[in-house]
Amino acid sequence: MSEPIHFDEMLMGPDAPRDPYSAYFDWFQKEDLKLLNKKSAEAEAFFRRIGITFNVYGNDQADERLIPFDMVPRIISAREWARLEKGIEQRVRAINAFLHDIYHRQEILRAGRIPRDIIAGNAAFLPQMVGHAPAGGVYTHIIGVDLVRTGPDEFFVLEDNARTPSGVSYMLENRETMLQLFPELFTQLNVRPVSKYPHMLRQSLADCAPAGSPNDSPVVAILTPGIHNSAYFEHAFLADQMGAELVESSDLRIEDGRVAMRTTRGYQPIDVIYRRIDDDYLDPLNFRPDSLLGVPGIFDAYRAGNVTIANAPGTGIADDKALYSYMPDIVEFYTGEKAILKNVPTWRCSEPDALAYVLDNLADLVVKEVHGSGGYGMLVGPAASKKEIAAFRAKLKARPANYIAQPTLALSTVPILTKAGLAPRHVDLRPFVLVSPNRIEITPGGLTRVALKKGSLVVNSSQGGGTKDTWVLGD
Repeated sequence: MSEPIHFDEMLMGPDAPRDPYSAYFDWFQKEDLKLLNKKSAEAEAFFRRIGITFNVYGNDQADERLIPFDMVPRIISAREWARLEKGIEQRVRAINAFLHDIYHRQEILRAGRIPRDIIAGNAAFLPQMVGHAPAGGVYTHIIGVDLVRTGPDEFFVLEDNARTPSGVSYMLENRETMLQLFPELFTQLNVRPVSKYPHMLRQSLADCAPAGSPNDSPVVAILTPGIHNSAYFEHAFLADQMGAELVESSDLRIEDGRVAMRTTRGYQPIDVIYRRIDDDYLDPLNFRPDSLLGVPGIFDAYRAGNVTIANAPGTGIADDKALYSYMPDIVEFYTGEKAILKNVPTWRCSEPDALAYVLDNLADLVVKEVHGSGGYGMLVGPAASKKEIAAFRAKLKARPANYIAQPTLALSTVPILTKAGLAPRHVDLRPFVLVSPNRIEITPGGLTRVALKKGSLVVNSSQGGGTKDTWVLGD
């Protein structure tokens, strides 16, 4: 099979930059490569000093790793971003409408647009949420939409992160680092800022506070599983940036039907909890009884309308990979419009014809677990050995409904800085979206994740990927 041609986001040819990169390219050509590599080392030292790390489970060598940072920015033009914004907003509106419907009248099932068993038999569907409407009608307060690019105007949604999307702290710290290293570039290129995100997040959450709060202004807290969680740095970072409380389950209890947190002045009611723990562990009285991470009775307080939980319990059904292939139908059903952003073509291995095709073409496909994340439990056919493909074939035959398959896309590349100069690497993009009762706000940019290994398509930090700053240019 011939090597696919990858769209280079920076260059049209040797020494011929695309328009969004033209000013940056001219600047780079005049810079000293040794000096740039020295600045890159300074950036790494800064990240290490302030503790921008993530935890890795099951790793014998170290629990904490530094996420590699590459200082060549990914640059998106104002025109490109305007189209992405429209597509993202359309998709997010549809997801919230779908969640309300699926936990109430289930009109989309009645209309036959998606099969009933994809909901009824799905572990991400939460029966306890049936009939409950969250404050303001918002289910997904924070969404991270994973995008990949294959051409100048070809963007695809790879995944909808509607449960507890992570990575926004790296977006903010990447920007802060680049501002320190190259402040002159931001003015020259008219780069749109992202620094308002923590303020916007707090305001968006406060706008979703339940009615009848005894607090003068909504009290917002972030519920973390604790210091050993892989994203703990982000939990602490956001709490600090938002001016919100960072709490663990041991800090909370139910008083008079409300969730209250321990303070030096006794227990104080909380209005909004930005939870960073999964549904199963949220409340041992209502879900997993062995959970030590949740708060007994918190779900009852939520159902009673005494606290807002963001994102709402049960939102995981919207980003389940088994449902992903139906997203174009979902968008059209709830908006009356064709989806602006395309899905990646997907084979549902639960269907016999699709399974037969996937088994015949494993070497050319990417196969993912329906409930998998972080790059785990997947097969990248073109990069896999015959032994790995054979082992995955057995898994597929044993549990076909547990998998979906997609073609191996020719993902776009953005240069990274190496000691020898620039080198292309594959990237994806996670823009962050905030939803409140009256508006949807999309931060201009997002987290660009980059596969640092030559030829690799896996960008996840847990699988050796890094990050880079994303610059959206002003008009």
